[in-house]
Amino acid sequence: MKFMSFVWQDQVQYGVLYNETTILNLRALDNGFPSSLLEGIRAGEAFTGRVREALKKPEATLEGALVPLHEVSCLPPIPNPVRNMLCVGKNYREHAIEMGSAEDIPEHIIVFTKATTTVNAHEAPVDSHRTVTRELDYEGELAVVIGKEGKQIAKENALSHVFGYTILNDITARDLQRKHKQYFIGKSLDGSCPVGPWIVDHSEIENPNALDIVTKVNGEVRQQSNTSRFIFPVEEIISELSKGMTLLPGDIIATGTPAGVGNGFHPPRFLNPGDEVEITVEKVGTLRNTIK
Repeated sequence: MKFMSFVWQDQVQYGVLYNETTILNLRALDNGFPSSLLEGIRAGEAFTGRVREALKKPEATLEGALVPLHEVSCLPPIPNPVRNMLCVGKNYREHAIEMGSAEDIPEHIIVFTKATTTVNAHEAPVDSHRTVTRELDYEGELAVVIGKEGKQIAKENALSHVFGYTILNDITARDLQRKHKQYFIGKSLDGSCPVGPWIVDHSEIENPNALDIVTKVNGEVRQQSNTSRFIFPVEEIISELSKGMTLLPGDIIATGTPAGVGNGFHPPRFLNPGDEVEITVEKVGTLRNTIK
């Protein structure tokens, strides 16, 4: 199942892909579905079970609830996150090296956040923020969406707390990052966190630590790796984050980016207005945005 939020006929809706070209609009079903995808995530298996049943219904019985995919405007799957995106830094050895040296490969998980105002949608424009940065960079990542609240989660139980998986572009102003000697400001420019186009239910991805990931800029492959190259796998990330902090349904965790970011080239290859960034993660889909 692929869950998404979208605008249809000037109304914010959410649903699940019925087939490759059609969305089942869950808000249009007269079955008391939650008012938003976030509320559905909070409802857990009771929600996903009802969605599975709805998807079994023949098309003829779903008149009025089926929406052509090409006619909607995508929203981030969770348009209004309750709290900042949680992001893991330098989770691929090659990326840590390209950003510094082998001495920058972390022994412990590096975590920072992106403000809720950074969230952006699939195919939505991303502001170049030329008044504050000239070094805008891309970072293609697999993202985890938490589905079940938990604290002090053991590694062996971590994946049971996952609702699903999506794609995230951790767009970063490298000059601001360098100037302020920290992550938050350079990673929290408005609209600098495209997420989507949907959340794939956890049941469709048995092992999130074995997925191909590719980032293209204007059709050119810049990043190409596999999540098997994580320094800290998804289970360890969830367990470590939850040691002293309660993870909540709807929390979005970005798992880190592979080598090949613009800052890693010599000379650097930063983003400019008109550039198209396309990130594909195996079994999840493709997230695409253009810099304006």
